[in-house]
Amino acid sequence: MSKIKRGKGAEWAKLFRIVTLVFSISFFTYWFIKKSAVGIVKDSVALQVINKLPQPLDFYVVTLNDPDIQSIETKHIGKIRPEYYRIEYLKMDKSDEYWIVGYLGKKNLVYFSQHSVPNKNIDQIIEVQNYINQSVRLSDIAKRQVEAYNYENTKQGIWVTLDFLLLFLNLVLLLKKRK
Repeated sequence: MSKIKRGKGAEWAKLFRIVTLVFSISFFTYWFIKKSAVGIVKDSVALQVINKLPQPLDFYVVTLNDPDIQSIETKHIGKIRPEYYRIEYLKMDKSDEYWIVGYLGKKNLVYFSQHSVPNKNIDQIIEVQNYINQSVRLSDIAKRQVEAYNYENTKQGIWVTLDFLLLFLNLVLLLKKRK
């Protein structure tokens, strides 16, 4: 649209570009606020993971939403240093089980535990004190889920970066002074 420089088409092209920029900036502002807001959910279970191991581990929580459909939700808790903790809020409406997966490095799964939630009114505290893998079969499923989650996040990051590049180029071309 920046190639149209004269006539009625140029005015419409400039108006279209301005509207597109305003919409894109509004959309990305809303998206960033939504993504960066604290995930406190009403009627959720607070999960506190405490790392008692000598190395920092990268933790994920996998929630089984519906056992019949095998709907699985994965969240990245974060990299937890030794003697520190992280709190995550889990929406456990349709579920009563979650898994905690810990990685040392990118692909080295060193911790897997399966937990049930008998009472959804009591918050969960998990202390990671040793390297365990409670179930090899379930940890393989969890590993695939974490890999798919990381792949989707990488793909989304690439798209957001390309969108920002287009947004920046469009903004520069729109604000550029004509000689």
